[in-house]
Amino acid sequence: MHANTAVAKQPSEYSCVIKMHGKDRDGPEAQDSRQWLEGFLQNISSKVAELRLGSIQVTYFTSLSRQQEFEGNTKSVIPLFSITYFLTITFAIVSCLSFGLMLFCGAPFVVTVANAPFLILGVGVDDMFIMIASWEQSLRKKEKSSVKSLLAETYAEAALSVTITTLTDVLAFFIGTWTAFPSVRSFCLYTGTAFVFCYVYTMTFFGAVLVLNHKREQGNRHWLTCMRVDVGKDQAENSCLYNACCIGSCSRQPSQPEGEHPMNVFFKKYYGPFVTNKWVKVLMVLLYGAYLAGSIYGCTQIREGIDLRNLANDASYVIPYYDDDDKYFSTYGPRVMVVITESVDYWNESVRLVIESCAQNLENISYVDRNLTESWLRVYIELGKRGLININSKTDFLNNLTVLFRARPSFEWDINKTQDEIEASRFFIQTVNVTSAVDEKNLLNELREAAEQCSIPLKVYHPAFIYYDQYLVIVQNTVQNVVVAAGAMLVVSLLLIPNPLCCLWVTFAIASVIVGVAGFMTFWNVNLDSISMINLVICIGFSVDFSAHISYAFVTSGESSANKRAIEALSLLGYPVLQGAVSTILGVVVLAAASTYIFRTFFKIMFLVILFGALHGLVFIPVFLTFFGNFGSSPHNTRSKSLEHRFRNDKDCP
Repeated sequence: MHANTAVAKQPSEYSCVIKMHGKDRDGPEAQDSRQWLEGFLQNISSKVAELRLGSIQVTYFTSLSRQQEFEGNTKSVIPLFSITYFLTITFAIVSCLSFGLMLFCGAPFVVTVANAPFLILGVGVDDMFIMIASWEQSLRKKEKSSVKSLLAETYAEAALSVTITTLTDVLAFFIGTWTAFPSVRSFCLYTGTAFVFCYVYTMTFFGAVLVLNHKREQGNRHWLTCMRVDVGKDQAENSCLYNACCIGSCSRQPSQPEGEHPMNVFFKKYYGPFVTNKWVKVLMVLLYGAYLAGSIYGCTQIREGIDLRNLANDASYVIPYYDDDDKYFSTYGPRVMVVITESVDYWNESVRLVIESCAQNLENISYVDRNLTESWLRVYIELGKRGLININSKTDFLNNLTVLFRARPSFEWDINKTQDEIEASRFFIQTVNVTSAVDEKNLLNELREAAEQCSIPLKVYHPAFIYYDQYLVIVQNTVQNVVVAAGAMLVVSLLLIPNPLCCLWVTFAIASVIVGVAGFMTFWNVNLDSISMINLVICIGFSVDFSAHISYAFVTSGESSANKRAIEALSLLGYPVLQGAVSTILGVVVLAAASTYIFRTFFKIMFLVILFGALHGLVFIPVFLTFFGNFGSSPHNTRSKSLEHRFRNDKDCP
């Protein structure tokens, strides 16, 4: 273990960095180093407190800190799971199957996967709301009285929409597995598989639940105990508690056909006519123009990369360390290790000249300070020039290394020497003025380009480079995933939705929501990184969810005018779409209270996705459809379909 010290002076302030180096190789020494670091982290806070340093502030960071804090993000959010689990029990079954299957297959469980349960909880119930809405519509038809007919009608109305939205969601996630980021691949794999199981349960298990609940209502049984509640007819009609708990009639006779849900009435009688008013439509077009302009402007301001301090918990000791580092040592960037990865003839003067030339090329980079390079070979050559040692033969070069190590003990860590050769060695260069993600990306590119030009095999390395690497591919990967996923959504829409107009508007909604989320996340201080890239892929699936239901209901409507078709689409599916949006937000809202950037970012972008998706499904799409309604008549609308819709409308009229 050895230490290096650096001092920075500002007016009325001194700051000092002490860097301690331990062995990080395999074997007992590496284990001892790790134990020392763990002991240091456990005791440093109490030791600093005991010293009572007064105005002297001590911050600290170790090679284990970033990994421990990143892994600790998952643990810190675990208490929030209990809140979200309370929202629905369904997830317990789905998550056990999907997550269990992935773990059984060996898929890695990384920190980003911890976001998945919150998302699944919210989205998993969306399709159930569509099923419930279709079931309630079936109950209002007098001719559909048997349970088998009710369930058949429910599946006939809801199955296609549910299949389309689930298929697009799953496709969006599985396309996300093509990314170069392993954490993103794991998240998309786990979540996409969970959605498959959600669909299976919705199409099978939930249908059975609807039937059992219907029988419970028919038998006037309590919602919790399922025990029969026998009360008089007058008492049942006047008891809100009875109606809330039992819902059915007070007798043992089958219930009468149910009336429309108040929210369906709201969308049909109030909201639908409101948004189809010509002046309101003009206002909505202007509102969309403002939304689009703001989104495009935000897209031009997108910032790439993730601040490393955001990988730690808000209360972590790492945050003050990064703050002090920025405050006192912002001039200096990462100290980069340059590794000669193969055995070369260091005792050959021509080889040493090549190594020196490569080092100078690296030092000529604008981000490197040549005066702060630390090279064991330069010091060794200088000792040879003074005549103190001979380094021009293999035997002398290897044997005289002990002289170098006595003069500079730290250099022993920079040479991997065996009995008769040097397998690898390294030297350090100091970077400066690396203050932004653009600087970090340029630095990495220039360092690697200079290393590749050297005839000696070189590698440049710093622990932060794993984060800088994402800058090189994040935009390319994001665009690739979004374009491929959007194309897949269009193909699915064309195959499953028998109307070109509907497919057109679904595709329009996808593009519009993606632009909106990408633009407005900039205003919410969210950068484009691997975390936000996940959510942009999710945008595609959710954009389809909200727009497909309304668009399909519009083009299959039997009404004569575009305005009436928009009103009917909203009355039938406006409430389920709203329920789906609210349930998804409820599923992830607890993440807003998380103490880590990753989970807060996930909430922010998911909130934007759901907000803009619902805004398109309930406002923009219905309004725009009325402008092109004359082209939206589906060839599959039959006379019976028209009569069915007419029956619904006649039934609802006083």
